[in-house]
Amino acid sequence: MVACGKKGPPLPPLVKLPVAPSDFIAARRADTVNLQLTVPATNTDSSRPANVARVEVYALTGPATVSEADVLKQGTKVATIAVKAPRDPDATFDPDDPEQSEADIEPPEGAGLDQGAVARVEEKLTASAVAGSAVVGSAGGTAAVRTYVGVGITTKGRRGQPSRRAAVPLAPPPPAPPKPEASYTETAITVSWPPGPPMAYNVYEVTESSETQLTKSPTSETQYADARMTWGATRCYAVRSVEMVDRLAVESEATAPACVMLVDTFPPAAPKGLQAVATEGVINLIWDPNTETDLDGYILLRGVAPGGELAPITPAAIRETAFQDPVPGGVRYIYAVKAVDKAGNASAPSERIEEAAR
Repeated sequence: MVACGKKGPPLPPLVKLPVAPSDFIAARRADTVNLQLTVPATNTDSSRPANVARVEVYALTGPATVSEADVLKQGTKVATIAVKAPRDPDATFDPDDPEQSEADIEPPEGAGLDQGAVARVEEKLTASAVAGSAVVGSAGGTAAVRTYVGVGITTKGRRGQPSRRAAVPLAPPPPAPPKPEASYTETAITVSWPPGPPMAYNVYEVTESSETQLTKSPTSETQYADARMTWGATRCYAVRSVEMVDRLAVESEATAPACVMLVDTFPPAAPKGLQAVATEGVINLIWDPNTETDLDGYILLRGVAPGGELAPITPAAIRETAFQDPVPGGVRYIYAVKAVDKAGNASAPSERIEEAAR
């Protein structure tokens, strides 16, 4: 027997969908929720670039048990992030195919973020955003939360995979701590603030346009050490109180910033190991090198023994740790050396030594 059949039309190509936005986090700071995610760069079949034109973020106020599907179906869109999209979504590169080359694929285009970039958006918590929180809290016995989900949208408007949920509590924020003070040593800036009721804190570096959290997790200490020393820079810091509500954090308003300009007034250590070797008409001086990273060089000092005043014999700092001093034979001289840094700070003199040329 010979089977026979009718050849059907070719199957349409599979629609490429972007993977879920990754690293999705939400942090509540007073009445603002800061959201961060990584834009999809691949499709669900591992090909790239991703078929994504934008990322949408949705939010829903309710119990902590809501699912990603609940948020996307019942929630409110709170942010749209434009993304550079491929001209032809089907023209992709498969990393597992040795016959394909990513260089042959046209890169995504447009005015949005690059695929794989970190996106940051925020939502101000208005009355409508927290509507229903009191009802949920009284009925469920726990505080209501606002849950967020991000999802990539294809060039034809289809949703990709949703991100994991990120939630913040809707309880009132704690009071802000007192304004901090900032001081510094040669190795670190110390930010400190007066202690109050038992509380945890986050410390931020603030600029005119942004805040960067410096504490990896809330700290119960009332001071923070920042070892990022750059002379001439101005650093400003703010502190927020942190309270945990059903294992979710809510932060206070930020304190007024404490700013400090880093001026290098710290001299190097005095050089060590100064030695002198006398030859005919010359005294050869050597010493151990200093290890400061901002060292500019050394100044040699000389005086006539036994009690002559020491004066510089090098008009400017020298980088070498050796110096030849031509002097008349038979005269005893006293030597010392100072280290100088790039800010012009000079160390104390080294130990003195005496020597006479032959």
